[in-house]
Amino acid sequence: MKSDSQSNINWAKRLGHYILTLAALWACGPGITRAQADETCSSPYLARIEGQEEFIYVWTLGVEGLGDGSDKLVVVDAKPGSPTYGKVIDTHSVGGRNEAHHGGFTDDRRQLWLSGLESSKIFIFDVYSNPAHPRYLKTIENFAKTTGGAVGPHGVYALPGRVLVPCLSNGKDQSGRTALVEFSNDGDYIATHWLPTKDEPRGVAGAKSADGYGYDARVLPRKNVLLTSSFTGLNNYMRSFGDLVKDAEAMKQFGSSMVLWNFHTRQPKKAFNVPGAPLEIRWAWGEKHNYAFTATALTSKLWLCFEDDKGEWQAKETASIGGENGVLPVDISLSADDRTLFVDCFGDGKCRVFDVADPHHPKQIYERPVGKQLNMVSQSWDGKRLYFSSSLLARWDKGGDDNEQFVKAFAWDGHELKPGFALDFTTLKLGRPHHMLFGSTRVGK
Repeated sequence: MKSDSQSNINWAKRLGHYILTLAALWACGPGITRAQADETCSSPYLARIEGQEEFIYVWTLGVEGLGDGSDKLVVVDAKPGSPTYGKVIDTHSVGGRNEAHHGGFTDDRRQLWLSGLESSKIFIFDVYSNPAHPRYLKTIENFAKTTGGAVGPHGVYALPGRVLVPCLSNGKDQSGRTALVEFSNDGDYIATHWLPTKDEPRGVAGAKSADGYGYDARVLPRKNVLLTSSFTGLNNYMRSFGDLVKDAEAMKQFGSSMVLWNFHTRQPKKAFNVPGAPLEIRWAWGEKHNYAFTATALTSKLWLCFEDDKGEWQAKETASIGGENGVLPVDISLSADDRTLFVDCFGDGKCRVFDVADPHHPKQIYERPVGKQLNMVSQSWDGKRLYFSSSLLARWDKGGDDNEQFVKAFAWDGHELKPGFALDFTTLKLGRPHHMLFGSTRVGK
């Protein structure tokens, strides 16, 4: 039995978390639409940038024989008028190649956590003391042991006083069966939440669609819902893509589900059948816009997860991407006014732009080649600036002349993308640029 003092401490912690949650929920109300900058897909709990972004943090995969061959955090100057605008102003190698993938900030924006899909290490940097030159703090090295077997941390999502880490795999059989993991901002383990399956449904409705796979995780606080998507396990994402697509059994081991959770209790509520590996999730920002978009990589479709007139959550396919040709849509970015969706396609290197003012009937309005391969897109809050990166996975990137590795900036005027600066990461001997996040010396609350 716990002592009275321990019970009081636990009660105080719960009360503190409750207060933080209420504060964050308030912050997600009308005031959030007045933010002047930041990336549009950021967590609603994240401290906001005041004014335009000043730095782009690029989590970059090392390449053997190129530079030091190590994964690294690269900082690009994004301040217009700066003598180093559009240039690399800092790099920090973390040692080795970990399949650098996604990262994210703590809610106070003081730390940037960067994950490795192969090693399951998470590298933590101080980006508050000197945002132009982040300082390495520590590494979470024993992820699988600490979390009870989850591996392949995909990214980091800010929650009040803690971070949520969606994973892609497990240490037992390295399949797509996986979990969501929580750590405190100090790096202390809190909890592991395994995704539901048909055999272990955890009370979820639509259990026949639950495959236990994971990828992205995003929260809509005012509706108390968390939404997750699904990809594939370590056995697949660490294989050569050319070999993988020839393996019929392996190609069956991709996620075909999304799960809606009760955010406060972390209890899964409903599983949706969304075939073709639904990847990034983008919630709408409007106060009455109760929906989120995703794109399915293997079937090239846009999907909408939405609350219907009866208050029930549904998922449906709403549009094809790239016509009859499979273009492998990988990242999406929704504008802050919920009217424009940018869709990056790795297969043909194009960014396609959809009018989603009517979210149930998206219409493509524009497309532009960005490179021979294309992965991530980061959009400023005002919708005027977009940044693109090229690398998907070390063993999935294209070869030969098609293996372009870049970060490119574009301006969007509502009609077309106009080129800004471009950085060739191969020529710079930096590696394969993957995830991009915004930094600034001006951070609000």
